[in-house]
Amino acid sequence: MPHPHDASTEALLDQVGPALSRLRRRTARDRGDLTRNLVLNVVADAAGEMTVGGVAAEMGVTQPVASRTIAACIADGLLRRAASQEDGRRIVLRLTPEGEAERRRFAAAQRAAFEAITAAWDADDRERFARYLVRYGQDAADWAAGRRV
Repeated sequence: MPHPHDASTEALLDQVGPALSRLRRRTARDRGDLTRNLVLNVVADAAGEMTVGGVAAEMGVTQPVASRTIAACIADGLLRRAASQEDGRRIVLRLTPEGEAERRRFAAAQRAAFEAITAAWDADDRERFARYLVRYGQDAADWAAGRRV
């Protein structure tokens, strides 16, 4: 059962979704970087082998949309196709060394943006927010996968 909140807390909670949406729009240099990074992270974070269909499911997009983004990552040398070790008829995706470097570059850019945005914050507030943000991301992944949070 949801916890009852006072009106000011309700108003604050109503701002969370729009705030997260603004974060996605404003912290990436461009939409292509954000989408490419998402694909690279989905492939890298997979517990097992990742296919185009798996990327589409993780991203919540259609297979043709995922396929176009993956094709661009392959053309840029960030991903490669490989035969599955479990089923040689199936094609899976693997990060290239360049793809790993791109993930590190993007993570560094995201950290720099976080540090610049929170530069005027108290150090304890910054660290607390970072911990909550990481926790939120993990809980969101667990929730999306149907695991209890």
